[in-house]
Amino acid sequence: MSQTKTIDESKVKSRRKFFSTAGAAAVAVPLAGFPMISVAQSPIVLKMQGGWGATDIFNDMAKEYVARVNEMSGGRLRIDYLNSGSVVKPFEMMDAVSNGVLDAGHQVSAYWYGKSKVASLFGSGPVTGANSSQLLGWIHRGGGLALYDELLKNLKLNVTTFFAFPMPPQPLGWFKGTPPKTAAELKGYKYRTVGLAADLMQSMGMSVTQLPGGEIMPAMERGVIDAFEFNNPTSDRAFGAQDVAKNYSMGSFHQAQEFFEITFNKTKYDSLPKDLQAILKYAAEAASSSNEWTAQDSYSRDLQKLIVDDKVRVTKTPQAVFDAQMNAWDTLTAALAAEDPFFKKVVDSQMAWSKRVAYYGFLADANYKSAYEHVFKTKLPF
Repeated sequence: MSQTKTIDESKVKSRRKFFSTAGAAAVAVPLAGFPMISVAQSPIVLKMQGGWGATDIFNDMAKEYVARVNEMSGGRLRIDYLNSGSVVKPFEMMDAVSNGVLDAGHQVSAYWYGKSKVASLFGSGPVTGANSSQLLGWIHRGGGLALYDELLKNLKLNVTTFFAFPMPPQPLGWFKGTPPKTAAELKGYKYRTVGLAADLMQSMGMSVTQLPGGEIMPAMERGVIDAFEFNNPTSDRAFGAQDVAKNYSMGSFHQAQEFFEITFNKTKYDSLPKDLQAILKYAAEAASSSNEWTAQDSYSRDLQKLIVDDKVRVTKTPQAVFDAQMNAWDTLTAALAAEDPFFKKVVDSQMAWSKRVAYYGFLADANYKSAYEHVFKTKLPF
């Protein structure tokens, strides 16, 4: 009886082994005429909110990043993009991403500099002599990103961030009357800007209100502000700036450089496979170039529409205002550096980079303004 049971059990085990092996073989090598059927894996979905209104060109630029990620990930990863305010208000986005309410955000550091004025050094910070493209180089090659990560750690923000699009200098802004020609004429205006630029313009005698882009026109119409800047001719025209003011002063040092922050919840980012992390990272570099080209095309076209179609008086900000802004930056930067050693550490790093890189840029650059005047047989009035 015992022997019979042993034999039967061995037969059963043998049969199980046969069918197990046969089944494995059937999966590995399908029979002729029966193609393999692959089961599509559901994509990882990230919810990203932008800080921009639905009609703002910055929304289009955010979508340029999203499109690159979605295409390069081959269906394994998808970013679903949400317009400003869909989940949280623009100035609340950094906390929302850090806490996991959002997976990602597309914004600028000036929108959350209330947590630390150092944040604004990675966007609307003081003049350094370097342009926006060169300061983006500081972030990526000059130690800026490590300092930014140190800031995030100090503030206990659970995010991973990539930077994109070195923005052109922002305009001094829109004025109902003649734009200021001297520092003294800035005083008394109720003005909109953000970040450290707010501290700067406040120190120069303006009454400053910080507002996200979508709230500017209602504030202008209610008289909460009587002058403002946002960023560029395309965004400003889409807001309807030309309907509430007819004087547009181009160029300023209050926001001489700024960049997009493309921010991810760090826990979510770290959980992704390494190749998908790389796509999120390098898509930011690709979108940065795309954003620049989009800006060149749109900003220049809409500036001409403001001048020709909307009869806006566009002028270059006078040098006297630039000079006053530089002096005001000196005072403000020194005060903030004295208060906060980390602020000083970041500024010192920026200045060291700018002194070397901008020097090369000025020496290597050609006088393109003279070339423009020669080619188009015109003398520019600025």
